[in-house]
Amino acid sequence: MLAAVPHYRISEAAGLLGVSDDTVRRWVEGGQLPSERDAAGRLTVDGAALAEFARAQARSTPDPSGIGRSARNRLVGLVTEVISDRVMSQVEIQCGPHRIVSLMSTEAVRELGLVPGALAVAVVKSTNVVVETPGEG
Repeated sequence: MLAAVPHYRISEAAGLLGVSDDTVRRWVEGGQLPSERDAAGRLTVDGAALAEFARAQARSTPDPSGIGRSARNRLVGLVTEVISDRVMSQVEIQCGPHRIVSLMSTEAVRELGLVPGALAVAVVKSTNVVVETPGEG
């Protein structure tokens, strides 16, 4: 038996999309996002429609590295924190609303110039996170 598709109230949909309730209402009123009323008369959005809308609305920052690779999950962001000891470092990157944390050698941190404020690309392949910086040229 298939699970029922969830429905989200306007405030829930807004939270999931990272926008205001008013923005979601404008999308509903403009016909960009389908809605219906629940048993209590509240406006709701079908979960499958919301997921498709979220995918269509997603805009990622272009990858500045210009490197071809098999990994499809590339998240461009700014380094926000680097915690290092002699051997290992923890690097945090803020990629839009997403906080990505990578553990790597301190040597790699130095070689890549990873400091707070540096532009970086988190490349996610399976369970590994590889951090790259744009090449000069």
